[in-house]
Amino acid sequence: VQLQASGGGSVQPGGSLTLSCAVFGFTLDHYDIGWFRQAPGKERERVSCVSSRDGSTRYVDSVKGRFTISRDNAKNTVYLQMNSLRPEDTAVYTCAAVWGAKIRNCITTNVWDYWGRGTLVTVSS
Repeated sequence: VQLQASGGGSVQPGGSLTLSCAVFGFTLDHYDIGWFRQAPGKERERVSCVSSRDGSTRYVDSVKGRFTISRDNAKNTVYLQMNSLRPEDTAVYTCAAVWGAKIRNCITTNVWDYWGRGTLVTVSS
């Protein structure tokens, strides 16, 4: 079982990046997927998640309107489209998966079954 986050890089403020979380070893259909980030010297922060039940999405306030999470179950991949990037978005981004039926809401749960390695996003001029 493996989650592989990719797509990070360096962009200027206002730029865009799309992160991918590819899943290997299980199918996405029944898993909620979350994107997290951790900036230097800060605690890990949940950024967004997508539900397996109905595809509903959740975002933290700081990224609402700028980030979009989506899932493609056929490709076993979840994406995080990030627009209007800011220097404060600089962090290592990683994805995680949890069996949807055992949690109430992916934006509040602290239970995650699988974690991927991170991909670094740097926003700087």
